[in-house]
Amino acid sequence: MKLKDSISSGASHNTLAQGTLVKGDIKAEEDLRIDGKIEGTIECVGRVVIGPHAEILGNVHCANMDLLGAVNGKLHIRETFSMRSSGSFTGEVTAGSLEIEPGAVFNGTCKME
Repeated sequence: MKLKDSISSGASHNTLAQGTLVKGDIKAEEDLRIDGKIEGTIECVGRVVIGPHAEILGNVHCANMDLLGAVNGKLHIRETFSMRSSGSFTGEVTAGSLEIEPGAVFNGTCKME
């Protein structure tokens, strides 16, 4: 193995690929990108990115979230919840701040902390 192959960029993240279904809970110590479907609870220390084809049915606890896909559940986001124009959310969210792009669909309640 070459030295440059073993050097990390310092930014670790986990990825759940499109076409993957997880039924159960996920706990992540690093950032998490989801492009598949999850039915359960997600707990992430860092940022969670919900890709444009992803579907989440359940609760999410994280530091930051970028939503491009669909989430139905309760969110507790310590810092920023960013909904992109392709994003769809149904449920309850508690967040430090909320950003919603035109075109995003938000059906629920929001509590700012």
